[in-house]
Amino acid sequence: MYLVQLAVNLYMPVYMPNKTMSMEELLTAEFELSAFFEMTPDLVCIAGKDGYFKRINQAVVDKLGYTKEELFAAPISSFIFPDDREMTQRGRKELLEGKALRNFSNRYVTKGGSIVWLDWTSIYFAESEVVFAIAKDITERKIIEKEVEEKYIKFKSLASYFKERIEKDKKSFAYELHEELAQLVSVIKMDLDWIGTNIPAESELLSSRVEHASVVSKMLIKSIQRISFSISPGMLDDLGFNTTLEWLCNEFSILNGIPCTYYNDCLEENLTPEIKTDLFRICQESLTNVSYHAAANSVSIVIEDLPGKIRLTITDDGKGFDINQQKETPGLTNMQERAASVNGQLIIESKVGGGTKVSFIAGK
Repeated sequence: MYLVQLAVNLYMPVYMPNKTMSMEELLTAEFELSAFFEMTPDLVCIAGKDGYFKRINQAVVDKLGYTKEELFAAPISSFIFPDDREMTQRGRKELLEGKALRNFSNRYVTKGGSIVWLDWTSIYFAESEVVFAIAKDITERKIIEKEVEEKYIKFKSLASYFKERIEKDKKSFAYELHEELAQLVSVIKMDLDWIGTNIPAESELLSSRVEHASVVSKMLIKSIQRISFSISPGMLDDLGFNTTLEWLCNEFSILNGIPCTYYNDCLEENLTPEIKTDLFRICQESLTNVSYHAAANSVSIVIEDLPGKIRLTITDDGKGFDINQQKETPGLTNMQERAASVNGQLIIESKVGGGTKVSFIAGK
């Protein structure tokens, strides 16, 4: 910005001279402006309101590869990369309306056909209808950013693949656990019930043992069903996201004696399967932490529909903890990794005696 101000100070007397300036002063200002043009490695230009270059320094010629005559003969827009012309036109419109452009980046095509990224700072002088602009070549930075972005997309795709693969494996295991193991235990229970009804009345000890075994087998079936659900919530596919979350809250309340409320103002069809699974898993992990550590009297789960994003908030009124002294736990690590895998944000707020709030924000 210092260079722009310097150029403006030099430019003003040359292109907008007042009547009191002497010829010597004009020549001095012109010399200083010319010196500025050539001393800076940045691309410096003066453009008219008509969209043509009026003056350029050698850096512009060297960077774009055209002669000065070629650059002066064609509209500036003809040198801009086609995909960036509409964006540049919008920026130019704002510039001509009096808004100075800073850190405005677009692409130009050199005479040799290569693409360069330029970062512009521009000021429009309405009195003389010209634009003064300075640009830095940021091509190398953009190339690095592109490489980083491509690597991020690659690793994000890998993370999504592994998450999907793990969920499929969990679903397969849960199915076998529920459909095979639970069915076998159900058969055992049926046999025990049959034996119980056919034992002679005088065999009280045997009847008692069979009844006990029947009760234990019933508990075992319920445990298998509960574990199967925690491994892979088939209800997400069968009954939908909202029904599954409502069931999770009710189940938590019944098992722990802690009221759990659930509110969701987001349309289920607007959520991707991956986000649904992540929301469920974070709720599941948070409720597990509450049941084991929080000593809470109530819990609330709220899902909010924000512009382009979704926010999950899980709040409890438990004993809380000191964030600065909290150690990394597998549950916390799992939630953080899930948030990172969808480029989301996980925020945990807590204080001793003040409960805990877990917030997860991600794009839809």
